[in-house]
Amino acid sequence: MKRILITLLACLAVLSVSAQTVCLSLDDCLRSAENQSNAVRGSRLDCEAALGRRTEARMEWFPSVSISALAFHSLNPLIDITVTDVLGKSEAAWNIRNAFEDLAAKYGFNSHFTALNYGWTAAVSLMQPIYAGGRIVNGNRLASLGVEAARLQLRQKERDNFLNIEKAYWQVVSLQEKAMTIRRSEELLDSLKKDVESAAGAGLATPSDVSRVMLKKKELQSGKVQLEGGTRLAKMALLNEAGIQFCVVRGNASATRPYIDDIYLAGDVEDLQAPENYYVPEEELAQGTAESRLLQLQVEAKALEKKMSLGESLPQVGIGASYGYGRMMGEPRANGMLYAMVSVPVSDWGKAAGRMKRLEAERQKAEGDKEFYGKQLVLQASSLWVQLCCAWEQMQVSSESIVIAAENQRQTNCSYEAGLCTLSELLEAQLSLRNAENQHIDDCIAYRMALSEYLSLQR
Repeated sequence: MKRILITLLACLAVLSVSAQTVCLSLDDCLRSAENQSNAVRGSRLDCEAALGRRTEARMEWFPSVSISALAFHSLNPLIDITVTDVLGKSEAAWNIRNAFEDLAAKYGFNSHFTALNYGWTAAVSLMQPIYAGGRIVNGNRLASLGVEAARLQLRQKERDNFLNIEKAYWQVVSLQEKAMTIRRSEELLDSLKKDVESAAGAGLATPSDVSRVMLKKKELQSGKVQLEGGTRLAKMALLNEAGIQFCVVRGNASATRPYIDDIYLAGDVEDLQAPENYYVPEEELAQGTAESRLLQLQVEAKALEKKMSLGESLPQVGIGASYGYGRMMGEPRANGMLYAMVSVPVSDWGKAAGRMKRLEAERQKAEGDKEFYGKQLVLQASSLWVQLCCAWEQMQVSSESIVIAAENQRQTNCSYEAGLCTLSELLEAQLSLRNAENQHIDDCIAYRMALSEYLSLQR
């Protein structure tokens, strides 16, 4: 009955504020915030970059193809050969050269052989790596690990963003619930004020009693003003993080930018289940987190980096083919060739040995981090479970306190009407009830926050 009453009061409050009230649920805020977080957008771009690196690594499997073209024209022939260039500069060579030049002059041909005065060529080349020390295979595996790591980091950012939105959302809901508590207290004081004024008119109460009630109303109004201001600020922080437009001046509000007080968050702080309904074994919960998988990926990445470093010291084998058409000497013609390449690094072995030692130390460090932080994740899951159970027990205690405070307020009200207690005692009983209700709201929100953090490990 209490939940039904609170829901009806909330609906009446919403309808009485404005005909243009905007009601938002937690899912509405989460959907709106999905694309607003800068950290989430950055992680999504990191995922796209990781996919690009994986595509880049996969292309290493395919042959590299290039097209080249060359044209030249020299001032002097690049090749200019005479008889003495072939036979040397001996006496016999000079005699043969002189005779050859005489024949050239007689029959009209050049006594010098010249070539490569001008030329052009165009070719297509293809190079296919056969063995690269395992760097192509390990490079592709490392790129795949990078894609998975980027997605896990995106999952972390989305989880943190959702958790922040949930906390801000329920904080605003708790303030709205406290506003309804103040509203009920105002109704009780209004009714008590009428009774006290009537009693004072009949001589059954003193003017100080009326003043005491009026003072309590002013104190309640002061708390209401502070609560409204705090609610606006908390609501503004939530809407800004969720990327929802709002306006702080009613006269400037519109359909797309509603006034801040016309935005109402729908949620029942008491619609909760016991912790046992959410329990997951600590080891299973820790192993399913993104952090646990990222630690494993770090170990695997260090091992692959070590293998790639070793591949730089191993021989590389490749085959290629080239086909072109052009003119260098004589008439233009086409030509092609096949070739193989073997490269054996020799001078870098000492450097590679030092690099291998460094990478092995980093791999062992990653193994140690995985073991240590894995235990920390289990401890974190256990701690969150203990906090969740404590928050649930505290919520049950405050719920019982409301029942006791309500009964005390009822009995004190009956005693006051019968003249068996003072007005101060009645006001104190009403204050105790309001404090108990506010404390229960705080405990419900604390349980929701603890539950959100515990469930975030399962996302």
